[in-house]
Amino acid sequence: MDSIQNLTSSAADRLAALSSPVIDAGHTEYDAARHTFYHGLDRHPALVARPVDAAEVAQVIAAARETGLPLAVRSGGHGAAGHSAWDGSLVLDLSAMKAIDIDPGRRTAWAETGLTAAEYTTATAEHGLVTGFGDTGSVGIGGITLGGGLGLLHRSQGLTIDSVLAADIVTADGRQLRVDDENHPDLFWAIRGGGGSFGVVTRFLYRLHPVSHVVGGMLAFHATAEVAAAVLAEAEHAPDELSGVVTVMTLPPMPELEPRFHGRVAVGMIMVHSGSIDDGNRVFDRFRAIAEPIIDLVQVLPYQVMLQGPEPPQPPFAADRTWFSEGVDTDTMAWVIDGVAASTAPMRVVQIRPLGGAVARVAPDATAFGHRNRRLMLVVGAGYTDPAERERHVAWVDSMVAAIGRDDGAAYVNFLSDASEDEVRAAYPATTWQRLTEVKGQYDPDNVFRLNHNIPPAPDHTT
Repeated sequence: MDSIQNLTSSAADRLAALSSPVIDAGHTEYDAARHTFYHGLDRHPALVARPVDAAEVAQVIAAARETGLPLAVRSGGHGAAGHSAWDGSLVLDLSAMKAIDIDPGRRTAWAETGLTAAEYTTATAEHGLVTGFGDTGSVGIGGITLGGGLGLLHRSQGLTIDSVLAADIVTADGRQLRVDDENHPDLFWAIRGGGGSFGVVTRFLYRLHPVSHVVGGMLAFHATAEVAAAVLAEAEHAPDELSGVVTVMTLPPMPELEPRFHGRVAVGMIMVHSGSIDDGNRVFDRFRAIAEPIIDLVQVLPYQVMLQGPEPPQPPFAADRTWFSEGVDTDTMAWVIDGVAASTAPMRVVQIRPLGGAVARVAPDATAFGHRNRRLMLVVGAGYTDPAERERHVAWVDSMVAAIGRDDGAAYVNFLSDASEDEVRAAYPATTWQRLTEVKGQYDPDNVFRLNHNIPPAPDHTT
């Protein structure tokens, strides 16, 4: 394994000049630095560099190009495929870059991409303003934004990328560019949904939205097909102010839950209503009218609280699939409930996210997220602890996908795990894919940024 002493002199000088020491296998922080959110991905990068600004980001990119080390870029490290740490790679870890500059009057914020969703939201919420990211506070804002950004506010605010006004990006050749609708508009289009194939975004300029207290939290019901279908229908037809996820899952041990319910299959939902408090209470009362909840944690609370606090522990390994769907009926819900009950994985879940609202009010070609008119986004996942069981859990996931029905290969790139090249290509509409490859060819013809759900350069741009 390389250490900084084994690199060429100029590459070593570039890395040695960084504000923070570069971490190699002999460093006391190496084990902590190499792990991603999913600890079952036991990767051993050669080096981990933590730049503090765009100029240092450019130095790391130059060192990777000079040495030939594969370059992995990490914002929060939540990607299920573990692209932010590969064996033998040089990891460009953005976690030291957490500056945020909020302009309450203009309702904008420049934010560096080492920030987590919780850190960003806690800062902006002091002004009664937020930007929607996902539904997990520890996710890095860089990765979730580049892929689109579905979460707890997407039906009211749109995707995260719909609140992006500009970005600062370092390209493969070390240029530091400001991109927006007027400057490098092709690149600005690509980084809003096209993922991390085009450069290292060091800052985003986000639009802020006035949101203070919301009505939100978790409801869970005994699992029947009729209840599941009714909950999903209510979520789909609710006002745009309601966003979130409907799940069929096994209930984890929770202080609020009687022990007799632990491990049982339930229909759950985690939702936020960002309109008036009275309207929010009325919306959630319609869910309560479907059936008596066995968990009711819905309350009036500051929005940022939804992204704060301890997160449930994740199994180290996961098998999952994601896709878009035009509907899940009652008969399919019955199969889903039986399928979740039959799985032997310690954690198994089917998540259904209603789309529509503000997501659908943006033109499909306005950004590289080309699925504006899809009705639902689904994820089937199994979390497990023994890697020897992988085949069993992958087979279960595949059987669930087949039973629910998958119309085409379209998928939300941020939720793809170990996708093949063909699956990544199928995740995008054909015209979007072609345009992305052309932009890639212009800004990264050598495919330096390839440790991701990769967009390769168009053939006539490669060198």
